[in-house]
Amino acid sequence: MTVPPEMTVSEYLHGQILESDTLEAFLNALTRLAALELSDDDTDVMCGVTLLRHKKAGTIASSGPVAQAMDELQYDYQDGPCLTAARTQELVHAPDFATDTRWPEYSVVIREHGIHSVLAIPFDLEGPDRAALNLYAGQAHWFTPERVAAAREYASQSAQALQISIRLAHHLDAERDALAAMKSRTSIDLAVGIIMGQNRCSQEEAFALLVSASSTRNIKLRDVATAMVEGTGAKEPATHFDR
Repeated sequence: MTVPPEMTVSEYLHGQILESDTLEAFLNALTRLAALELSDDDTDVMCGVTLLRHKKAGTIASSGPVAQAMDELQYDYQDGPCLTAARTQELVHAPDFATDTRWPEYSVVIREHGIHSVLAIPFDLEGPDRAALNLYAGQAHWFTPERVAAAREYASQSAQALQISIRLAHHLDAERDALAAMKSRTSIDLAVGIIMGQNRCSQEEAFALLVSASSTRNIKLRDVATAMVEGTGAKEPATHFDR
C-alpha cells in the first residue's frame, strides 16, 4: 500500500475512508501507511495511534502487534512519550531510551522489547478528543531532523482524515445507543400491554407492576419485559421502522 505519486497523503486517506468497510480497517490502513512512508531500507518503523477520550487512553489503530503492545505498555505505566504528546499536544522525541530519564521504568521495559527510540506527534483535532501518532524504531537516534519533519508532515496531512473517522465513530455509537433504546421501549410497551390484558388494569398500573418485578428480582426492566413477552410464546420483540 503506497500513496500514488499524483496524490497527497490527505487525498489518499480520504479515499480510504470511503473504501474501507469499517472504521477499524481505515485506521489500521492509516498506521500501516505511516509505517511504510516513514521507514527506510535499513529500519522498519512501527506505528500506533493513541486516542484520549473521556480521560481514558486507548490504541485505536496500529501497524502491527508490536506497536500495539508498545502503546499498551505506556497505559500500564500511565505515562510515556505517546501519552505525553496526546495530553500536552506537543511533539515528544525520545532519541535513546538508554539515556532518557523521563520515564525510567518504561524506558527499561521498552528497550527489552528492542525499541530504542520513539517519536510521538499530536494530531490537531477539534473538540475534546486528543490523539497522537506514535512511531517506534529499533535504532537509537533514528529520528533525525529530516525524519521528524517528514513525520510532522504526515501527521498534519492525516489529521483531517482521522478527525472524520472519529466523528463517524461518535455517530455510529449514538445510532447504536438509540437503536438499543428503541428496542427496549418496544419490549416494555408489549409487556405493559400483556399485564393490562391479564390484570384488567390501566397502563400506569401495568408499568408500575413491571417496575416492581424488576426491582424485586434485581433484573433490568428491559430484561424482565423481554422475558415476559417471550413467555407468551412470541419470539424476541422486533422494532419496525418506516422506510
